[in-house]
Amino acid sequence: MDDFVRKKLTEWGLRQWIEKFEDEGIDTEALYCLNDQDIDNLIPKVGPRAKLRKMLELLKEEQNSTNQETEVDLSADEDEEAADCTQEDEEAADCIQVLPPTNDANDKAKRRLDLQGEPSKQQSPAGKRRCDKPISSYKEKFILADVNKIMKYVDVKIQHEDNTKFNAFLKTKICDLETDKREVVGVFGKTGAGKSSLINAVIEEKNLLPSGSISACTSVMIKLESNMRTSKYEADIEFITEEEWKDELWSLYHILKDNANQEKNDDDYKDAVDKLSALYGEEWKNISFETLMDYRHFREIPEFLQSKRKILTCETAAELSAKFVKYTRNDSREDTRRWYWPLVKCVTVRVPSNHLLQHVTLVDLPGNGDCNRSRDRMWKEIVGSCSTVWIVTDINRAAAETEPWEILQNASSLMGNGGECQRIHFICTKSDLAADLDDDSAAAVRASIFKRNMDAKEQVIREFKKRSEITKHFSGDCFRVFTVSSKEFLKPKRLQPDETEIPRLQEFLQNLNDCHSETLNYVSGAHGILSLIQGARCREVAGQKADVCAALEENLRRELDKVRKAIEEAYEAFERRLVEGVEKSKSSCENSLKSVLYGSRARDRGFHRTLKCVVANSGSYKTQKRRQINLNEKLSSCLSASIDEEFRNTFPNEGKCGPFKGVIKTFSLDTERLIQKYKDVELQLIFLKTEEEKIKTKVNKNIRERKKIIYHSLSSKIQELMQECYDEAAKFRGTDTLKNMRQTIEKHVHESKNTMFEVAKNVMLDKLNKLKGRILEELEKTLKQSIELSLKTDDYSIPDFSAELDMVKRHYDELKLSSDGEMSLTGTDQPGPSSAL
Repeated sequence: MDDFVRKKLTEWGLRQWIEKFEDEGIDTEALYCLNDQDIDNLIPKVGPRAKLRKMLELLKEEQNSTNQETEVDLSADEDEEAADCTQEDEEAADCIQVLPPTNDANDKAKRRLDLQGEPSKQQSPAGKRRCDKPISSYKEKFILADVNKIMKYVDVKIQHEDNTKFNAFLKTKICDLETDKREVVGVFGKTGAGKSSLINAVIEEKNLLPSGSISACTSVMIKLESNMRTSKYEADIEFITEEEWKDELWSLYHILKDNANQEKNDDDYKDAVDKLSALYGEEWKNISFETLMDYRHFREIPEFLQSKRKILTCETAAELSAKFVKYTRNDSREDTRRWYWPLVKCVTVRVPSNHLLQHVTLVDLPGNGDCNRSRDRMWKEIVGSCSTVWIVTDINRAAAETEPWEILQNASSLMGNGGECQRIHFICTKSDLAADLDDDSAAAVRASIFKRNMDAKEQVIREFKKRSEITKHFSGDCFRVFTVSSKEFLKPKRLQPDETEIPRLQEFLQNLNDCHSETLNYVSGAHGILSLIQGARCREVAGQKADVCAALEENLRRELDKVRKAIEEAYEAFERRLVEGVEKSKSSCENSLKSVLYGSRARDRGFHRTLKCVVANSGSYKTQKRRQINLNEKLSSCLSASIDEEFRNTFPNEGKCGPFKGVIKTFSLDTERLIQKYKDVELQLIFLKTEEEKIKTKVNKNIRERKKIIYHSLSSKIQELMQECYDEAAKFRGTDTLKNMRQTIEKHVHESKNTMFEVAKNVMLDKLNKLKGRILEELEKTLKQSIELSLKTDDYSIPDFSAELDMVKRHYDELKLSSDGEMSLTGTDQPGPSSAL
């Protein structure tokens, strides 16, 4: 399986089938070739199977449309590049001197023919460039565009040579250069905490996200990204499916029916009324359940019934905000306006050319997930992908406020061992309001604000250290506290901008962008490929190639043994701890279950309805107040606790070491030493060095994704083993429903506890063992192929790309120097709590 297939299955909500696709070897090419019989064999469940068919059909349509619209035209590219050249690129542009053609029209025509496959003696893009002074003034985007253009040219030239194994290998490597991973920063915060104002201030778009209404709250996820294509503000609205809304309507209908004559203040009842009133107005009270799906209710949003996305495009942030607010907010004061947020899964807002969002996605996250399965699944995936989390709360009760700590605690396993979060930023808003305003002296006001802010930081840090459920996933080094004033930053009065601490958050986002390795990785890969091409054209180095090949193969064998040993040691450590966890689970599971089934929440008048939702949703349910009830996690808690510390040490999110005590990071074919010894094959060894770094990055990425599945496999397997019990409990109706559901669940746990936890343990260990196999196979297969094709292949017919190699090498050296300089100046570690004071 490749990254494309994994990404698509995740986007389509079919993440649980990734392992099956991987086992069956479904890569990008195979995905497009799947027929109905293949899909039936891959996915036994009707719902996910139908969804895959539909999404695959849409993907093919999109691909066909793209192929029809794509036409190579270098003259258009050059015109566009010239139009996009801004003031900041002028120094770089001064370095480029295009040799004057004898006939401009003929020259462009030749270039077009050359790219389409006709032979030409036309110079390549790199061959036309000369620069007499250092290129340190090149901006990253300029370098990336330049190298991208060169590699497109190389790819086209190679395509029209003989279709050899070596050429196919080169084309695959060029295609693999197209990668981009965005850093995800998740933003949590209760209603009225100032979350929207904070985001507006940080990205300096004060009219973008609606704010200022205490009664209104964000009801769906909002992703914020930079629009690098156009100068417009865009909102890309993704809806839940029609079938999902039908299911939710059925649930809402039964909630209202159960509460027809009582419990009008029940949270579930109020939420049902809010959703129906938002979408249908008061009309829903007088029409039948079946009529609620009538097309006329969705005339303004036909995209919903067509399973398409709705795109809003505006010239200004304020205009876009006014348009998309009804798709994201719940505001009970607007009785006459239709609000479509109950149907929305996610909204992606794109801000034109925002440098802080170029490689960063800010996600405004509502509460602790959602009652809707589709939205909750996406919520979990986003939280698990966050490299940083911002917890936003009002400064006045920052340490004592319950909700922000509950959000952090409930999501900690998703972000920590079950995710990839490296940093938690606890952000106290409205810090300017904490001052004593009776003193007219500006200095006194600022001093008062500073003291209150410092006190708040100390209190929050002390509270963090008390939260064992959080600290078992995160160390104090990754926790920082900020006290901010969005109001003072956007309209300064008493404080300087840096005193609002908004610039510190902006600097953090900028560092995420600057440390982003997309450009360096792309240019490094291009440098390696061009080095390989030129190395393959060299003659009379056969003796050195044989010696180097033997040395590399021995180095590869030695390094693979190190990786194997490190993973096996981790396996043994997990096995020891899981054995202990199984025994604890057997002895404590029934009492743990009683704490949920008969605890304080179970005494609420509406608990029978809540438990009904729990069993109907396979043991997990979020109440309308975002209280999480998860029987599967409760039952697997002793197993999870037994391996939490070992898991964090084996798969650390933060720090420089990397997984399995750094064995992937230190993996090396020792190409640097070999380059010094065997100068005649330096170009091939440069390629192998870049390949080694690239495969290590890919393996680490796969480990990061796979470790989430491994960690959650305990509760997932418990859920699977409990499913029969949940199905049986869901059938009860009428009197004694609560009693019968409780007894059914308790009986099942009592009868299966001697085998259930043992099975869950074995599943986790099996997944860890499979991960070992995949890591070793990926490293060995990729590097063996690269060694063979780079040192056992000569191809003198390949065109000469020495000019391209020279230009790309200069770009690479410049980026590497810049990257090393930034590392030495700023370091890679984030400051700990003490620095936040």
